[in-house]
Amino acid sequence: MARYDLSDEEFAVLEPFLPPEESGKPGNPYRSHRQVLNGIFWVLCSGASWRDLPERYGPWSTVYDRFRRWRNEGLFQKILDALEAQGRRAEQLDFEFSAVDGSTVRAHKSAAGAEKKGPRPRKAAKNKP
Repeated sequence: MARYDLSDEEFAVLEPFLPPEESGKPGNPYRSHRQVLNGIFWVLCSGASWRDLPERYGPWSTVYDRFRRWRNEGLFQKILDALEAQGRRAEQLDFEFSAVDGSTVRAHKSAAGAEKKGPRPRKAAKNKP
């Protein structure tokens, strides 16, 4: 199993939410959802571009097309909602603690006291008598 790939247990949890694998169309065989999901997770976790997807996940365009189609259909949100509901029923979610990592929020330099860009305003010249 490669890095970021789903284990058998993880895929068994997600599989009921996925559409049927058989496309019913003639042509090339349909890529398995597991292979495509593993490719999606590889790209999202590694931060690489879709074109850098390793060959073991299939053509990058196939993985990207299915990701885009599922995203537009709202499949990922449905999966997250269902998993949250399962966690609530099993009382496995802890709502007592939450945290936000502020290290990824970029503040402007001037928010930390840095000088602003641009020409400095001239001080008014004092009139000499």
